[in-house]
Amino acid sequence: MAFEVTDGRHGEWAVLHVSGEMDLVTSPLLRQRVHEAVAEGRRSLVLDLSGVVFCDSSGVGVLIATRRLMRSCRGRLRLILPADGHAGGGPAEGAHVNRVLAALGVRRLFDVHQDVTSAIAPEPGEADPLSA
Repeated sequence: MAFEVTDGRHGEWAVLHVSGEMDLVTSPLLRQRVHEAVAEGRRSLVLDLSGVVFCDSSGVGVLIATRRLMRSCRGRLRLILPADGHAGGGPAEGAHVNRVLAALGVRRLFDVHQDVTSAIAPEPGEADPLSA
């Protein structure tokens, strides 16, 4: 499966849909796309990792670096990670990333959601820019 990062926008949120294998060879592309979004002034970022089938330590490193970058510019980062399985009973794409982050003890560092709709929804106490 080829690695791919595609852009999307939902209001103030930049959404990067990631699919394929996040490894030493492909992770720099995700890092570059994150930096491009920030350089464009995007401070609300969703990484949709539901299409990622494999993630090694370099992929985890990019996620942690992205968290650090977003915090340094007072931005927001939310991840989309599916649960361990889906209705068909087999492993869901993206569940691998969820398991890797949990095994490393870093999943708790991220604001994790099941889908784009919940990821872009205002948190309790957060102003909804569409209602202003």
